[in-house]
Amino acid sequence: MTPNQHYFFLEVRNLTIWLMALSAVFIPLERICAVHPHRGMRRGMLQDAVYYYLSSIVPLTVLSVLNALLITVLRRYMPGIVGEMIGELPLPAKAILAFVLGETGYYWAHRSSHEVPFLWRFHAVHHSAEDIDFLVNTRAHPIDMIFSRFCGIALQALFGLSLPGKLGANQVIAIVTVIVGTTWGFFVHSNIKVKFGFLEKLVSTPHFHHWHHVKSGPINRNYASTLPWLDIAFGSFYLPDTWPSEYGIQEPIAPGLLRQLADPIIGAGPGTGPMPQGETDTVSS
Repeated sequence: MTPNQHYFFLEVRNLTIWLMALSAVFIPLERICAVHPHRGMRRGMLQDAVYYYLSSIVPLTVLSVLNALLITVLRRYMPGIVGEMIGELPLPAKAILAFVLGETGYYWAHRSSHEVPFLWRFHAVHHSAEDIDFLVNTRAHPIDMIFSRFCGIALQALFGLSLPGKLGANQVIAIVTVIVGTTWGFFVHSNIKVKFGFLEKLVSTPHFHHWHHVKSGPINRNYASTLPWLDIAFGSFYLPDTWPSEYGIQEPIAPGLLRQLADPIIGAGPGTGPMPQGETDTVSS
């Protein structure tokens, strides 16, 4: 077995263990506290399981290369004063700053994926899910995931908080912020009927994020991954007391996985026509 094959099988093993742990937590909760109850396995779940592996392994591999290239460029052309100033901050302050910067970069990447038709081609794969649960978090075109995550990493790197090389405080902070953001993503996509009250303006919840997946308007809201106050600050916050009754996109999408991956690249499928619009559709809370 070659080193690359060994690395691949280790990644698959680790992802399988992680999926089992996520399933052990979320599947019972989604049965007991479901927003929209389902009998048996929901449609599309097996396909989303494939996306789980695909959208975890491919972006991780590509981003490691892009991150190294980015840091090389920044070290050459950016003044060192920024990194020096950040380096003097205490570790908790650097951790908070890294998290906010990463989330801000992700917010604008995510918003662009809705407002720029070319980017929407890829992001529409994620929104095509008509039933929402924790596994929809990784139902995404790899190019869409690479773009959104890289924007978060890039903003951290600009402030010297995402550095390749010897493992140190900055690297640990960057890794932890990615883990926290990814884990929280499974929670906000989950089919769990939970609200945080006034805290929903500070930290995202399934109630907050389900409204981002609504099939008909107001669409293009609630872009933040974990920090809803970014949506408040940039005018995209929307959170009624009700829950959406219908999820998905108004444009047709190919049912097969290979077509869903290929269509955005060749210019077919969602995103090749006008951006979707619609009317509000809700159910009681």
